[in-house]
Amino acid sequence: MQRLSADNPRPDSSGNSRGWLSLTDVQLLDQCLIDVYRASGPGGQKRNKTSSAVRLRHQPTTLTVIAEESRSQHENKTRALRRLRQAIALHLRNEMGHENSPPEFYVRALADAPGLHLSKRHPDYWLTVQYVLDVLYSHEAAVADTVSVLRVSTGQLIRFLKGDPKLWDQANRFRRQFGHQPLR
Repeated sequence: MQRLSADNPRPDSSGNSRGWLSLTDVQLLDQCLIDVYRASGPGGQKRNKTSSAVRLRHQPTTLTVIAEESRSQHENKTRALRRLRQAIALHLRNEMGHENSPPEFYVRALADAPGLHLSKRHPDYWLTVQYVLDVLYSHEAAVADTVSVLRVSTGQLIRFLKGDPKLWDQANRFRRQFGHQPLR
């Protein structure tokens, strides 16, 4: 996991990685080195004859993601972008200040889906995931302290974390790191 610090690149003048998650797909792609290649493995005669697999290397963070499931390069590029947003949200932590109120996107997400019942299709989903993980990490993975900042119940937070296996795993990594039992 990368933490943003003076040694690590920063997406914007405020020094947090939420700037990358706020970018449009085109803007985010502009920050990436894009490799296309022929994927190996099963998939019929066309599989090894077209360069449909896509690897995105996000230059500011050095995160790399691939997508090679489809025979369509366009579909694979879309999948790789989704995976890049997920990787940024899951692996880059922002320093939490002493803000009294949550960020606007989080308030908007709670208004759209009370209790953090957010779909992955919600435009602020990955921003919200990152914010929740930032708060959890800054409170040393203590759920009681985290829910008071997030303004949700413990059950709502647990349901949100369980909604994505990678998010659940990351939360439990934090719990182990700070000496807590994993969430069940």
